[in-house]
Amino acid sequence: MRFDIFCRVIDNFGDIGVCWRLARHLTARSPQHHITLWVDDIGRFQSIEPAVKHQAVQSLTPSITLVHWTPDVSMREPGDVVIEAFSCDPPPAFVRAMAARNSLWINLEYLSAESWVEGCHGLPSLQPDSLRKFFYFPGFTTRTGGLLREDGLLQKRNRWLQQPAKRWELLRHLGVPGSAIESLQTTGRLAFLFGYPSAPVHALINALAESQTHWVLLIPEGLYPEVQSPADTALQVVRIPFVTQDDFDTILWSSDLNFVRGEDSVIRALWAGKPLVWQIYEQEERAHIIKLRAWLASSPYPKAAHTLMLDWNTGQYGPAQAGLSHLIDGPAWEEWKITAMEWANQLANQPALAANLEAFCAENWQTR
Repeated sequence: MRFDIFCRVIDNFGDIGVCWRLARHLTARSPQHHITLWVDDIGRFQSIEPAVKHQAVQSLTPSITLVHWTPDVSMREPGDVVIEAFSCDPPPAFVRAMAARNSLWINLEYLSAESWVEGCHGLPSLQPDSLRKFFYFPGFTTRTGGLLREDGLLQKRNRWLQQPAKRWELLRHLGVPGSAIESLQTTGRLAFLFGYPSAPVHALINALAESQTHWVLLIPEGLYPEVQSPADTALQVVRIPFVTQDDFDTILWSSDLNFVRGEDSVIRALWAGKPLVWQIYEQEERAHIIKLRAWLASSPYPKAAHTLMLDWNTGQYGPAQAGLSHLIDGPAWEEWKITAMEWANQLANQPALAANLEAFCAENWQTR
């Protein structure tokens, strides 16, 4: 099949992260698939994929073509399947061409663990001109579209974890000082921080600085510029560059504790099988907290981790610091580690999103 994937980058990296990953997963499943990836913000895409150039049209792989989606972009013939990510609305002229070609239209929705998603996943959305459009919801159960996961990911993770030298090589490549690596090679622990500006970051800094364990904290460049290594503590704060999606995975695998934000990053942190704290994208009227509570309710994490994530997302500085201190130095740490790995393995037993979407599109495309 030929796919078009439309992506409008709102204000961060999650939109393009999901779309780029989905395009790669679909073409990995079949080299005969071809993807045209329409992206409005090429600069943001470059941050996670250095192969991207400032060009109107370019080939990223033999099966993936990138089109810079601008108001005056030249339209192309629609593919068999058109995927609009997160209700980004393809151009009207393109939609009319979709109707003429009888393309299948998929509205790829945001990730959610809320119970109503199961009842809405796969439902048709009535359109004029006989266009066939369906809602497609990623999710955490077999009654949803599933989660983005490439074939063999957890096996690849396990092989990587069995080779500690790869971890030290990665950290040296990222510019982590030798003294920090030496501490990690003994009893130290590694944390990774990728959050929104509203996160109570100093609660994390204080908890790690006061910990009985020596911590090294990795922060991508440009985030939280005010954060430095606290004086007279064992905590070392290290700035690292933005990396490709594959290198992002190895950072999450290397870390003992991951703080992540948004949709794409939390799924990759889940597959890492390590304790994580998710900062969900903020929505009006605190709708994001409802989504967060639903996700936590579906998780096997310790109750203390549930409380911590709610405090982290609501900016409760004192409770967040106390919760972190309790989790990283108490018996709850081992429980958190065990449940994180168990949940990753459990979710990996379900079909992945690209496989589910491919089957859904093939079935509905053939019945047009």
